[in-house]
Amino acid sequence: MSDKEKQLAEQLSPLRQQIDALDRKLLDLLSERARVAMQVGEVKQKFDAPVFRPERELQVMAKMQQANPGPIDGESIAAIWREIISACRGLEKRLTVAYLGPAGTFSEQAAHVYFGHAIDGLTCGSFDEVFRTVESGGASYGVVPVENSTEGAVSRTLDLLLRSPLKITGELDLPIYHYLMTASGNMQGVTSVRAHAQALAQCQAWLNASYPGVERQAVSSNAEGARLAAQDKTCAAIASEEAGVKFGLLVVRPDIQDDPYNRTRFAVIGRDEPDQGDHDQTSLIISVSNEPGSVHRMLEPLARHGVSMSRLESRPARNGGNWEYYFYIDISGHQRQPEVAKALDELRKQAAFFKLLGSYPRSR
Repeated sequence: MSDKEKQLAEQLSPLRQQIDALDRKLLDLLSERARVAMQVGEVKQKFDAPVFRPERELQVMAKMQQANPGPIDGESIAAIWREIISACRGLEKRLTVAYLGPAGTFSEQAAHVYFGHAIDGLTCGSFDEVFRTVESGGASYGVVPVENSTEGAVSRTLDLLLRSPLKITGELDLPIYHYLMTASGNMQGVTSVRAHAQALAQCQAWLNASYPGVERQAVSSNAEGARLAAQDKTCAAIASEEAGVKFGLLVVRPDIQDDPYNRTRFAVIGRDEPDQGDHDQTSLIISVSNEPGSVHRMLEPLARHGVSMSRLESRPARNGGNWEYYFYIDISGHQRQPEVAKALDELRKQAAFFKLLGSYPRSR
């Protein structure tokens, strides 16, 4: 060992001893927290209370971020506490969460970002299957995409929310980075690129400029495209980096999405309704009569009661070609807040159709 290496070892040794001692203290504290969490679970079981309370978990993470003295940044603090909370929650009861499969989809990534990794993931072949699985009790919650910043609403999810008895219990705004990948790491001999239709649309301009002659084939999910590309050397895939790792693909080009700030909003669906929190949102579906001024009258109670609307999306009612629409609306606040409750009550009375999808913590 050289003198330089000896000096390095001498200076690092006491620091590493400090880290080892701190790690043991952290482990003791984590074990103590876990034991208290198990007691919480016993109390909840007595009162048949839900194991997962998203508003409470977000409050805990927000408090830790506010109390954070640094140097670890706030986002990292939230990620660390999310996994601590997830592990402790799993001691109470391990949640089963359904999402579009196979493994490696953005829906799976969203599920882990929202719930942590101490869950049992259940991959489904379609959005319809995600809803059916949660409705039948095969999963505690489901995670489905609602809208993308580039391509807009995910129409199938909106249609399923209209018909399903499930509630929206949470949401997540996830950055989406698309990778072009193949088994070889290059495009030699590649004749087609496969991905979900949304991903192909989100990378349309880049594909037109870079590989205009390569056929584009839509499949059930990006991860399914990655799986197929791993089996077929004439096929490329557009998927997440995680999907590429799972299926042994090599990256041809990272970040090929047309919008560098490409994001997808995911909804968490379930049967339990979250309590009022610090940063809530309420979603609903409304249909009004097809007559002059009906949409204005629909929105007027929100303005009069000072309720802010953050989203308005329309979908055809499919009632025989009469060109009537369902309006999907997001408003700020919880349905139990007085001003929100008053506005919703007026909307319910005047709407031809009214469905409350739920009040839940807003994505931060």
